[in-house]
Amino acid sequence: MATDHYANKAVWESGSKPTQFSQLSGDTEVDVAIVGGGITGITTAYQLLKEGKTVAVLEALKIGMGTTGSSTGNLYASVDEHLHKIAGMHSDETMKAVAVSRKAAVDFIEERVKEFNMDCEFIRVPFYLFTTQDDTSRSSEVENELEALKKAGLEASGVAPENFPFRVAAISNLPGQAQFNPLKYVRQLAAGISKNTRCRIYEDSKVVKIEDGEPCVVHTEKGIVKAKQVVQATHSPKGVYAVHTAMEVYREHALAVRLKGHLPAGGVYWHLGKSQLYSVRPYSNENGNFLLVLDAAQKVGHVKNTEESFKKVEEYLRQHFDVDKVEYVWAAQNYKAADKMPYIGTSPMEKNVYIATGFAADGLTYGTLSAIIISDLIAGKENPWAGIYDPKRFTPVASAPRFIKENLDVATQLVKDYIFKGTEKEVQEVKAGEGKIVEKDGNKMACYRDEHGHLHMVSPVCTHMGCLVHWNNGEKSWDCPCHGSRFSVDGEVLEGPAINRLAKPGEDRPNEGLPESWDKK
Repeated sequence: MATDHYANKAVWESGSKPTQFSQLSGDTEVDVAIVGGGITGITTAYQLLKEGKTVAVLEALKIGMGTTGSSTGNLYASVDEHLHKIAGMHSDETMKAVAVSRKAAVDFIEERVKEFNMDCEFIRVPFYLFTTQDDTSRSSEVENELEALKKAGLEASGVAPENFPFRVAAISNLPGQAQFNPLKYVRQLAAGISKNTRCRIYEDSKVVKIEDGEPCVVHTEKGIVKAKQVVQATHSPKGVYAVHTAMEVYREHALAVRLKGHLPAGGVYWHLGKSQLYSVRPYSNENGNFLLVLDAAQKVGHVKNTEESFKKVEEYLRQHFDVDKVEYVWAAQNYKAADKMPYIGTSPMEKNVYIATGFAADGLTYGTLSAIIISDLIAGKENPWAGIYDPKRFTPVASAPRFIKENLDVATQLVKDYIFKGTEKEVQEVKAGEGKIVEKDGNKMACYRDEHGHLHMVSPVCTHMGCLVHWNNGEKSWDCPCHGSRFSVDGEVLEGPAINRLAKPGEDRPNEGLPESWDKK
């Protein structure tokens, strides 16, 4: 029986002790200001402290409660975009460097778990990419990836283990990868480094402006931080950046369920179907045993009925496993670079600001790797992988197809939405639990009526670069189809790159990219 209602909450919060860091109030000065308190930001702080730097971490919410806390906790040397495709776009040498650098990042995480004696359910497991006998249409893709893994120096095989929970047609079996509770990990790492007197961690400290300079100045709602360097560890850089035009933004839907029987053996199971990829993994903690599944990414703001996406994930689970109860439901966001390689290093057009983005679905490993690379760059050390991930790289042949597709899509959304949105003429037509773009007094408004009948109205114009937001009925949010910014029903920023919230009726709209007249028709 399918679930009637989906509530957004990740499994990782169960049994993970919340952090309690103070809010920034007033002004301070450090060597490096780090914007974002997820795995990228906290690991960067750890590395810079080892270099003798003073650091300030500025987190808008609570440590780990952004992208890190909504991941699936899988760590592997392979990549979401597949190593053989990176080789095809770049070179075999680049592919090998990606595999080696990601393996080093996984080893780094295990070392920190031991260093701080963490209780975060870290285990070494195999990584499986496979097709089943029900659908062999992409078996050649699995075989190509197996060949690439071997070429990269990884000890992979094409043999499924005994008692494998799927009827395999083709498989790539990569041992020695890992899984953990990412929220517990980052919270415990933050607690460990916070004992260092050169480390200052601030929660509930939303950054509203970043100025590159000597020094750089980072503005929050209640204070500023001056620093020699700034690291944007925010998954996607806050503000308007050129890299936003070179990335596609996706959202994935996840469920954690209890089974009536036993869990499958530990492992990262990537089931490659004709048009879908499902990521499955078992997870156990003090609250019991769970099976997690994540579906293939769908472009943010492009799916009309996102609640159906959650239902499809549940249907997949029930088709392959004896599900007892759905316990947790959530979604995660990722940004895919045009040439399938993340952007890690100094921001183009800026001197002292560093960015880390374009991780696709591999953020935990790439986030850790970003911290290693960026801290080396700041410390003036040579890093063997900095060059291949440099945001200033220019790869026109590799990037062109996706770059053109993404920016054509952005232009299409702008034209389509401004011409065809706003046909609902009466606010009264918005039903409970429903969100619509309507016209009121000649202006477009994003309207949502909650279960109590209260109407929430905000500007539908994304404050990043002026696209109209779309309603996400599965998560009850307003999502931008152009560059992935997401907002609550009251207009608060849930996901960047937007910095400013959506304006409410009667307010001046704090748009970051387009003139105010664009929100009127």
